[in-house]
Amino acid sequence: MEGHAIITRMIERRLTPLLLQRLLEAPAVILLGPRQVGKTTLAFEVGRKQEALYLDLESEADRARLSEPELYLIDRLNRLVVLDEIHRVPQLFLALRGLIDRARRAGRRAGLYLLLGSASLEMLKQSGETLAGRVSYLELNPFDILEVTESAGDAAVDRLWLRGGFPDSFLAADEARSLRWRQDFIRTYLERDIPQFGRRIPAETLRRFWVMLAHNQCGLLNVAQLARNVGVDAKTAASYIDLLADLLLVRRLPAWYANVGKRLVKSPKISVRDSGIVHALFSINDKDALLSHPVVGASWEGFVIENLLTVAPEGVQGYFYRTGGGAEIDLLLHFPDGRLWAVEVKRSLTPHPERGFHSGCADLNPVRRFVVYPGAETYPLTKDIQAIPLRELAGLLVEQR
Repeated sequence: MEGHAIITRMIERRLTPLLLQRLLEAPAVILLGPRQVGKTTLAFEVGRKQEALYLDLESEADRARLSEPELYLIDRLNRLVVLDEIHRVPQLFLALRGLIDRARRAGRRAGLYLLLGSASLEMLKQSGETLAGRVSYLELNPFDILEVTESAGDAAVDRLWLRGGFPDSFLAADEARSLRWRQDFIRTYLERDIPQFGRRIPAETLRRFWVMLAHNQCGLLNVAQLARNVGVDAKTAASYIDLLADLLLVRRLPAWYANVGKRLVKSPKISVRDSGIVHALFSINDKDALLSHPVVGASWEGFVIENLLTVAPEGVQGYFYRTGGGAEIDLLLHFPDGRLWAVEVKRSLTPHPERGFHSGCADLNPVRRFVVYPGAETYPLTKDIQAIPLRELAGLLVEQR
């Protein structure tokens, strides 16, 4: 596999124990995530021991079974029912509410429904209003650094960065097939999936917009500039960003908001969440091409930030910090107890924190300070700043649970 370690066993998803726990606690669990991220595979895994009933709402036959959902599901209250692509039939939420309440009266209070869907505002609105108090939400992301290194060791880090974490891309037999999968994934989203959410956007316009976001990877969001570059008005450009963010394909990283007596940058940073999709938008097909491409630094920064936010314990919030005077922290991790961790990202084997990082830390006094770099060893850079590989910092974060 072109120098990559071969993965000999299935990659275990870290979300599995939490999903099983939520099914023991809530009548319904909604598992959200972009298409092809592995939601159905995970649902089969957790439902196998429970002999779950699986219905794919993209199938006409399965939708026909649910033309009268109460009649079809009432006799199946003793089984876990998996409803895939639930956003295709949003009217089901009201029926599920009645079925859940009926099951509760009969004594069964958890593990009734596992609902899978590509995230959308409409779906969240429907479930939030109809299933309030009856539903728990979880998000499944592409493979993260801890999942792949558990299976294939540190050799998988560059592979994950280049190919991204979508399972079919990461596990492809070679780089060419991985890139082809991602290019097909982008095309399918543009031509088929996004129109299913009711948004009639010319595919080529949205593709150019997506490429513009990749060019601005981890940069400040400037909606007016993006709109001019693509030839649409600012309101339309903002709606494109909302759509891609709702589909969990783009992240807006908010600016730190605390009053520190400085003039703070308030615009969020914008990034395409999966590094493999960034590279596919530029047709980058191997590591050599990536290392010589202008996006390499921003791609590495986005890759690090996305992985840290993916593995962060529940309740940890991510921000960046920048002042008009030049203080800057690439990623601030804010824990529920008020602690702050400061992270700078460097694509260098001899990393040195910038003056702006020192200034930002002086402003905010974070309890831990790290510089993530692509090396293999953790060591001190100063008395209070550590150079650390991404995998090691991800592991430290998980231990904070």
